[in-house]
Amino acid sequence: MRYEVKLKLTYRYNAPSDHARTLLRVLPSDIAGLQTVTSRVLSFDPPPDERHESRDFFGNGMTSAVWHAPVAEIGVTLNARIERGLAEPGLDLSSPREELAQEIAQFRSLAPDAPHHFLAPSRRASPTKAMTEFARAQLQPGQTARGAIEALGRALHREMRFDAGATDVNTPAAEAFANRHGVCQDFSHIMISCLRGVGIPAGYVSGFLRTYPPPGQPRLEGADAMHAWVRAWAGAETGWIEFDPTNDQYAGEDYITVGYGRDYDDVPPLRGAMRGAGGQQSAQAVDVIPLD
Repeated sequence: MRYEVKLKLTYRYNAPSDHARTLLRVLPSDIAGLQTVTSRVLSFDPPPDERHESRDFFGNGMTSAVWHAPVAEIGVTLNARIERGLAEPGLDLSSPREELAQEIAQFRSLAPDAPHHFLAPSRRASPTKAMTEFARAQLQPGQTARGAIEALGRALHREMRFDAGATDVNTPAAEAFANRHGVCQDFSHIMISCLRGVGIPAGYVSGFLRTYPPPGQPRLEGADAMHAWVRAWAGAETGWIEFDPTNDQYAGEDYITVGYGRDYDDVPPLRGAMRGAGGQQSAQAVDVIPLD
């Protein structure tokens, strides 16, 4: 499936900032066998005084922008064209879950996609007793690693309630799990924590999700969303698989990947600092437009 992706971020400051610095991770990249980026353009209004492109440890594209002159508003626009594969899970040939620890121990690599990086607790995805007990309750004797990952993702979808106003970007996963509600970031951090608690390496995926309007209704411009889902390691033979607990499904051709990390802290769309007075307001609009 081919898509045109448009992202518009706007930041307005109550008083002009005399210095602003930001680091963005919003540029989708090629992923062998899954995703091909045919074009991508990231622009700023006003143009920054300094701009640098680089990649982080996990291979995610980063754009650093700096403004030295006072700015009262900053606009960021992404225009990209992407071809996304179907990524159907197919037959379950993953390792038995009980053998996963041995496979991890024998995995002789510390490359960015090595499972070792995604097994230990991280700041936003740390297993708790309650989450680990919940995860263990979903496991079955003789279960494959993929079967365990899928069972846990589906159980969280049944247990949790999506509520856009219940949490914010700083809500701990343990709190969202205790209250059984949250947004895609919370669903993902909880699933990652649960998987790590039972010895399955898991990480965070940031990207875009194509959404569908209600039957008979027109598609609304800017109504799509940035999204988060889970990447879990199912053994040396199968490798990484991606599951979306928010929507109870594997990440397929409606998903466009921007970045991989241990949790949100590794792949925030925007992180920055400014010097000024007063508050700020922000707005985001996303369009994921199918071209096929």
